[in-house]
Amino acid sequence: MAALRAAKQALRREIKARVTAVSDQEKLRQSRVVSQKLFRHPKYLSSQRVAVFLNMHDEVRTEDILQDIFKRGKVCFIPRYFPRRGLDLILMPGLGFDKKGNRLGRGKGFYDTYLERCRTHPKGKPHTIALAFKEQLCAEVPVGEHDILIDEVLYEDEE
Repeated sequence: MAALRAAKQALRREIKARVTAVSDQEKLRQSRVVSQKLFRHPKYLSSQRVAVFLNMHDEVRTEDILQDIFKRGKVCFIPRYFPRRGLDLILMPGLGFDKKGNRLGRGKGFYDTYLERCRTHPKGKPHTIALAFKEQLCAEVPVGEHDILIDEVLYEDEE
């Protein structure tokens, strides 16, 4: 367990350094690319109840997404205010991600705890999509037994 914690802490430091090196203008540009991918995503288009994070400085900007949710008449949920009812889609923040759906959070376990609770809900676990800068992608994120896989990671790739 101590080795996993140390590996996660080392990876957090590495990703924070990579993302810090990205200019605000580039973060905004990538955020717009990721937002446009989301707006075309079938899961997003079909979902009525969407949880979205209010971004921190080192995360994909979510202002455009919030505006789009309201424009389309979807119901918006912000983390820490989850009701007992089931959600359709959760847009996930995080520090790092790999292509297998492993997520490196900030070490508090809020999302993993919530998603674990969702498993017992009659509606089941909501679909999860992480929003990421390409600098947040890792070859492999170390995970433990309580870490829950994310369904998809959206980032700017070479299309």
